[in-house]
Amino acid sequence: MIRRVLIANRGEIALRVIRACRTAGIGTVAVYSDADAAAPHVHAADTAVRIGPAPAAESYLDVGALIDAARRTGADAVHPGYGFLSERAHFARAVEEAGLVFIGPTADSITRLGSKTGARTLMEAAGVPVVPGAAPEDQSDAALTAAATALGVPLLVKPASGGGGIGMKTVRHLDELATALPQARREAQAAFGNPRLYLERLVERPRHIEVQIFADASGETVHLFERECSAQRRHQKVVEETPSPAVTPSVRAKIGAAAVTAARTVGYRNAGTVEFLLEGDGDEARFYFLEINTRLQVEHPITECVVGVDLVRAQLAVAGGEPLPWRQADLTQRGHALECRIYAEDPAQGFLPQAGTLLRYREPHGPGIRVDSGVVEGGAVSVYYDPMLAKLITWGETRTESVARAREALSRFEILGVRTNLPFLMAILDHPDFIAGRIDTGFLGRELDALIADPGGLPPAVAAAAAFHASRGPAAGVAPVGGATTPAADPFDTLRGWRA
Repeated sequence: MIRRVLIANRGEIALRVIRACRTAGIGTVAVYSDADAAAPHVHAADTAVRIGPAPAAESYLDVGALIDAARRTGADAVHPGYGFLSERAHFARAVEEAGLVFIGPTADSITRLGSKTGARTLMEAAGVPVVPGAAPEDQSDAALTAAATALGVPLLVKPASGGGGIGMKTVRHLDELATALPQARREAQAAFGNPRLYLERLVERPRHIEVQIFADASGETVHLFERECSAQRRHQKVVEETPSPAVTPSVRAKIGAAAVTAARTVGYRNAGTVEFLLEGDGDEARFYFLEINTRLQVEHPITECVVGVDLVRAQLAVAGGEPLPWRQADLTQRGHALECRIYAEDPAQGFLPQAGTLLRYREPHGPGIRVDSGVVEGGAVSVYYDPMLAKLITWGETRTESVARAREALSRFEILGVRTNLPFLMAILDHPDFIAGRIDTGFLGRELDALIADPGGLPPAVAAAAAFHASRGPAAGVAPVGGATTPAADPFDTLRGWRA
């Protein structure tokens, strides 16, 4: 029985885990860096512990500090969230060696699945479809070029470790390998500490489909259906939905069974996601294994909405030794759900991350609307961490209703003080191809210029209201000068650095 959980993370996922722990009657410990001393997750937990300065390498990635915080607060389990240390086998092993419960898969599973080439070999042996490719033991340019010639172009050069598109190179002509191979090798070494590469046939205009899996310590394994993640930019997801408009009942049964086989092959435990590429349409569509994400996904709420489950609560139960709360026959889908990731970034400036104070932050509410966020009005958006502010999740009886609800909710999401991708998200939902469900992983890249077109500037009423709000701040009426005060010359002087 787990009594107290340390959440080795921050922001909205830390708050999400705290809510699930409260539901289960479990105590919580938050950790924070100096930059997050006043963050919402710090105040929401039962106990909070400072673990270091603002840089993640000196705080949220400091394994020793996290283990020490767990010991000092009497925590008996650790939830890694996603990102940071969530898929690091050495962290899971350190938690286990400290006598604590790691709320996720075993360190051994994370290690086995951390190598894409190793995972690919395991899946091939288990009969799970994989994209045709090659992973030669000889990693010389000559050997890789020979393998590429046999495989044929177009193809992808990919690092054997890591993800997120880092180090990935598209090769459409064999003579491009002379440049692609050394570049990919350097980037893989810098990002993942492993320069090994493998080659994979390029699937043109595929969809990105992932399947939520869950397993308990006895080996009982289920899938909770698929999520469509094709609306992505540079391999980073922007909008996700479930069910996928491209997956038929026949393909859904096959891809779900393949995901369960993949999980059982490595003795998987707790929550995870099996990622696939989908090629073609209808019942004849083909799917290929990509990788297994050994953690909870950012987009898990849409599965919760459609299947009617609490995935984090189930994580706690399974980690505590309980059996899965459901069997495959118990799981069904109802309606459609959509998730939009809201970032402090400027799409018009190459999606440049933004930092500053949230002068106004008001979330939309209503039937079928859920917002998972880690910020509050007046709080700071730091330069040190991922700029995601919130996730807008909408549910409807149909896809049309879910998309319309998301579009309307985005229009009521009030954020001032930093630039955001709200107009970009609304443009995606308004695009005819998205509305028709005719997208693939290249959709955002092809349509980017149209999607980030200037919508006409900030409405005058919004600019005036924001200026008035900022002018009412502490420095609006007086400016301290050597212990005395003098009238401020102009209320707009207080707007230095402010951007709507």
